[in-house]
Amino acid sequence: MFLFSLSYLKLLGGIYLGWSLGANNTANVFGTAVSSGMVKFRTATVFFAVFVILGAVIGGAPGIKTLGGLTSQNINTAFVISVASAVAVTLLTMLKLPASVSQAVVGAILGIGILQKQINFAGLQKVVICWICTPVGAAVISVFLYLILSRILRRITIHFLDFDRIVRILLIISGAYGAYALGANNVANITGVYYQAGILTPFLASLIGSISIALGAVTYSRNVMMTVGKSVIPLNSFCALVVVLSEAITVDIFAHIGVPVSTGQAVIGGVIGVGIIRNVNAINFKALYKIFSGWVVTPVISCVLSYMLYKIFYM
Repeated sequence: MFLFSLSYLKLLGGIYLGWSLGANNTANVFGTAVSSGMVKFRTATVFFAVFVILGAVIGGAPGIKTLGGLTSQNINTAFVISVASAVAVTLLTMLKLPASVSQAVVGAILGIGILQKQINFAGLQKVVICWICTPVGAAVISVFLYLILSRILRRITIHFLDFDRIVRILLIISGAYGAYALGANNVANITGVYYQAGILTPFLASLIGSISIALGAVTYSRNVMMTVGKSVIPLNSFCALVVVLSEAITVDIFAHIGVPVSTGQAVIGGVIGVGIIRNVNAINFKALYKIFSGWVVTPVISCVLSYMLYKIFYM
């Protein structure tokens, strides 16, 4: 009975990771809409919370099975992986930088895998290839969306007040779609290892993971939202719509493939695509370098942390 309770107590590591993901990655869905002033922060977080849970419960199972298959897991490794990843993401959040939770989790899994000399390199190769394709794909999609939507808008006559109202509604709809895609794709990062450890079913893993993500969005996501929305390039409401849509489509594609990817990399790819179309010189490359640096160090930090934590407490 005691061991049974202790196993479920270790789920707190996954809940902490879910909270940190929600606090950091809500910006990837509603950051441009909130920072451009088109959608209120509270409205954004409520829509995010509802649709991230729906996405996880309806479409989260394939990603959970893929991530859980990188190495074999037990409740102790699952706990260490969650805590190491959450600490890495929390550090990036405190620095107001978008973090790749996928990279943090895979980095932590690798730390354990190195100790156990057991890594599924074929599965790891698939994940890494998808990481590279994520920002590139989002940039390409945003370029096409910008060209298509701007051509449509030029052909219709509409009062600017009505235009703002329509764009606001579209931003909320596309943000809800983005939250759904994030839930379907990223819940695997939160509880995939607990599924592999055998203490959660795919449904429970999706439900617990998504509720913890929603909690992080509601309580601690404002600062990173402003960083994502304003630092790389100033965005008007139309460009914000293009970025959110390109991010949502990209992440949704990978959710169907069954590979958890970074919504942060998708949204930054979308922002870069818009920047290329509008004015390359307007892109803040210093901010981009800072964000890229965060993506590089995140898996390294989580890998080292998981290696050290597991060696100290379980070996």
